[in-house]
Amino acid sequence: MNPRTCIVTRQSLDPSALIRFVRDPENRVVPDLKRRLPGRGAHVSISREAVEAAVKRRLFARAFRSKVEAPEDLGAMVDRLLASQATGSLGLARKAGQLVAGAAKVEAAVRTGRAIGLLQSLEAAEDGVRKIEAVRRARQRETGRTIARFRLFGTDEISLALGGGNVIHAAILAGDAGSAALKRLEALARYRGEIPEEAIDGAVRGDSSPEH
Repeated sequence: MNPRTCIVTRQSLDPSALIRFVRDPENRVVPDLKRRLPGRGAHVSISREAVEAAVKRRLFARAFRSKVEAPEDLGAMVDRLLASQATGSLGLARKAGQLVAGAAKVEAAVRTGRAIGLLQSLEAAEDGVRKIEAVRRARQRETGRTIARFRLFGTDEISLALGGGNVIHAAILAGDAGSAALKRLEALARYRGEIPEEAIDGAVRGDSSPEH
């Protein structure tokens, strides 16, 4: 797809790095995360800070060249939608057999190279996190490939997305559904400003660049 310009930063970016917004019939600004809604679009970098800046500076009116209503809570609205997309994709990945839960299964998936991403709850005990993290880093050193790591949701949210249980650790496996889930998690993490330093540690600094 052709690059688009962020109305906040004025940077020309690939559409995958932007959130598209359109006007609804009542001239309200609404997010179009799937980029399928008709009409003129305004693009903002995948960043809550950027979305809130666009609202505060009334940049949507300039982009649409008309008076529009941009909700003050648009930044929070986009966060909820991205989170919903992410949790929905986790459920689909599990149904497709491309997600496993439980510390032992996660560790095995990392060791065998099947895991392309890790999801750990915000309440995960640090000793459990450290154990899996050691395996993840060792695997990255061996292969030069990044295994993305996310801590975006609480245990209840992850468990609900995966159909029950008490899920603290999960591994996303290779495949179409797994790749889609990884993409949704990356978008949410980026929106929250947690990439690459926090939500994704990346491969060992100075090693090969990420390949996902």
